Amino acid sequence: MSSKLGPSPLEEMKANRRGIMVVLSSPSGAGKTTLTRMLLKENPDMAMSVSATTRQPRPGEKDGEDYYFISKNKFTDMVDDDEFLEYAKVFDNFYGTPRAPVEQALGDGRDVVFDIDWQGAQQLTQAAADDLVKIFILPPNMVELEKRLRTRAQDSDDVISKRMSKSENEISHWPEYDYVIVNENVETAMEELRTIVASERMRRRRQPWLSGFVKSLTTGG
Repeated sequence: MSSKLGPSPLEEMKANRRGIMVVLSSPSGAGKTTLTRMLLKENPDMAMSVSATTRQPRPGEKDGEDYYFISKNKFTDMVDDDEFLEYAKVFDNFYGTPRAPVEQALGDGRDVVFDIDWQGAQQLTQAAADDLVKIFILPPNMVELEKRLRTRAQDSDDVISKRMSKSENEISHWPEYDYVIVNENVETAMEELRTIVASERMRRRRQPWLSGFVKSLTTGG
């Protein structure tokens, strides 16, 4: 009946929740990008965090969609003004997550997905621990991880070797995460990811409508 007459008062209150920051990290080849795309496809109201960078746009990249392309001077000014949730220097360029659009989305009840490494996750924990859900994606074994990297056919043998060496250090940070998913089967891993997101959305601190609702119950309102 509510679909014909509009949402009930309770449904309207439930819609008034604070969004969550969903961080997905993994060694290269563990399936993080695939799971991220699946999550966003199933949740069109979710937003993918867009980073700011000082590097030049690559062919086909769009400002504000792939990255916010800014100058080094602008980036430095934003750091000084505490406008980043996290940032890092990668080779000769800087990358960072602008604070304002993320906080706007969370306040509007929208979840924001982050595809970042363990270092970025550490910084986000310091900046916004209460809003954060950190999920680490593991491969079923290292043989399968290397197989997936080779199947992608994107990298040379030398690059794959470096990625495999780096993966050991990345995996060592798994205890810093709230949840760990072993991605042996992508459908099973996706089901686990759905469960995590649904549960985190229901946490009491993310349901600001509850205080008023409980008060109405106990006062007879």
